Amino acid sequence: MNPIPQRTFSVEFFPPKTDEGAARLRAVRAQLAPLAPAFFSVTFGAGGSTREGTLATVLEIHAEGHAVAPHISCMGSSRESLRDLLGTYRDAGIRRLVALRGDLPSGAGGSSGEFRYANELVEFIRAETGDWFHIEVAAYPEFHPQARSARDDLAAFARKVAAGANSAITQFFYNADAYHRFVADAAALGCRVPIVPGIMPISNYSQLRGFCEKSRIDMPRWIEERLKGFGDDRESIRAFGLDVVTEMCAGLLARGAPGLHFYSMNQAPLTEAIWRRLGLSAPAATQG
Repeated sequence: MNPIPQRTFSVEFFPPKTDEGAARLRAVRAQLAPLAPAFFSVTFGAGGSTREGTLATVLEIHAEGHAVAPHISCMGSSRESLRDLLGTYRDAGIRRLVALRGDLPSGAGGSSGEFRYANELVEFIRAETGDWFHIEVAAYPEFHPQARSARDDLAAFARKVAAGANSAITQFFYNADAYHRFVADAAALGCRVPIVPGIMPISNYSQLRGFCEKSRIDMPRWIEERLKGFGDDRESIRAFGLDVVTEMCAGLLARGAPGLHFYSMNQAPLTEAIWRRLGLSAPAATQG
């Protein structure tokens, strides 16, 4: 019998923009650290708009002794700037990256950089650093909002895997069937890397509705109608959201999902509550 692969449970942050935000994020990390996530990831703003904040946050988390995976984007970046950034992370001893195509800031003109697609970025990282980094890439169970078709989106994912990606993290979703179908379709193309579901806890209906519309995420009608029915009752939204997301996560793991990646929105309570409800065991220590 083949051994069961180690599952990966992780948490995502965005870089704070103020000293107060940085202090709050330190408190969030302190609350989540006892859960022993495999790593914390830190996002990278459109067109590199949070590059310095991402770098500072990543190095601070790393200095605290936590494994950390910086997002790195090719939009608006030159080969030289990316080479320097990769060198900084390598010199610091960081071993994991999340490599994304990324987006230019809204309304921005000028060059998108020297790379067009994430597979080109993955190829560059491999050429520059060999196997030093474990490279995560993005996957879209309900397909990238700019994809011309589902087939094109799957082909783009396969190119990232062929370029050297080790594993993938999905966009958040609330339709588990879409995730399972994507994994099956990717496997049919020869993509056998772990595809970890991205999980967005539910705390605010209007904010979530905006996220779903922007990324073309399907919010099942029964969930949307229940959330709308709660109006401004935040506690009911939170309680309902915890039940819905925990149940979905349990089902994903029962059907073989290789872990979970929580989009924390720099908040600890909901991620911690779901984690504990699921009884997630601490993963093996990860360096990076």
